[in-house]
Amino acid sequence: MVALASVIDPEIRRPITELDMVDTVEVSDTGQVYIRILLTVAGCPLRDTLEQLIGNAVGAIKGVSELQVELGAMSPEQRGALMTRLRGVAQANNPFTQPDCDTTVLAIASGKGGVGKSSVTVNLAVALAKSGFRVGLLDADIYGHSVPDMLGIGAQQPNVVEGTIMPVPAYGVAVMSIAMMKEHRSQVIAWRGPMLDRALQQFLSDVYWGELDFLLVDLPPGTGDIAMSVANLLPTSQVIVVTTPQVAAAEVAERAGTMAYMLKQDVIGVVENMSWLTTTCSHCGATERHELFGAGGGAAVAAALTTRFNHPVPLLSQIPIDLGLRAGGDTGSPIVLTEADHPAALAIQALVTQIAALRA
Repeated sequence: MVALASVIDPEIRRPITELDMVDTVEVSDTGQVYIRILLTVAGCPLRDTLEQLIGNAVGAIKGVSELQVELGAMSPEQRGALMTRLRGVAQANNPFTQPDCDTTVLAIASGKGGVGKSSVTVNLAVALAKSGFRVGLLDADIYGHSVPDMLGIGAQQPNVVEGTIMPVPAYGVAVMSIAMMKEHRSQVIAWRGPMLDRALQQFLSDVYWGELDFLLVDLPPGTGDIAMSVANLLPTSQVIVVTTPQVAAAEVAERAGTMAYMLKQDVIGVVENMSWLTTTCSHCGATERHELFGAGGGAAVAAALTTRFNHPVPLLSQIPIDLGLRAGGDTGSPIVLTEADHPAALAIQALVTQIAALRA
């Protein structure tokens, strides 16, 4: 049982021994081990992952000659008891408004689309998880959801246990998006304000997020319904504004920051994406920096918001253009993992250091 206690359920993110998932353990005198595990539901999409984790943990024990793992399923009563215990109460609630909640909620905003907000959010979430934090990522961009594809889980659907939705794990991050709930990829979401607000409420209340250090919320661009709903449903959320260097993007980004301030959210800083492109001469090896979208936009937004709010809003990071960042978004392989030594990945990791200070 000691080895099984080290096996963490990939969905619930707790040891399987604490979740009453271990039904039977039998060990013969000759080292043959039989283990029966109760999954929350028979069709759990991560059953193969869990079986592999058990095999790795038990197979490493000296003297084990053979291992057989059988995967069963909990009864409705067992599932109900488990979910009631996990959530603390039988009915759904928004865990991030509870007095004992210790989660730092970061809403990632932008004035306009196309500035790489979702790429920044995804890589920041993965980098935080890589640094040892418990991280959740809510794709609140209902119309333009792209987070699942950027994490390589676009084809996966969440497991539902007794009416509770389990986030899909990706690179150590618990992820939820409306994209995972659609019947088919081409389905169009055409909702008005009340439906958008209700969807966000369900993402917060009907999803088992567990204990998180950080919840990142990828907001849609602009100053619409979702931004107002997030301020209402996540009143302690702090906002990071993403922009690019050019004047047109910076001016619109100021509005996103001002909107957050009007909604009584704390704007903690600005991230400038696509700051420059560095090229290397194939002949002499010299490097040259090209500011393709101009310069100074991020600093201008930070300065304008500092003046407007009468308190410091720093420029947290300048992330250079990196083909690996773009390619990683297309393939579902975040650059902070695949090319951690690239300038863009290093800039995001430096941003993690600043974000981590929020919990110091």
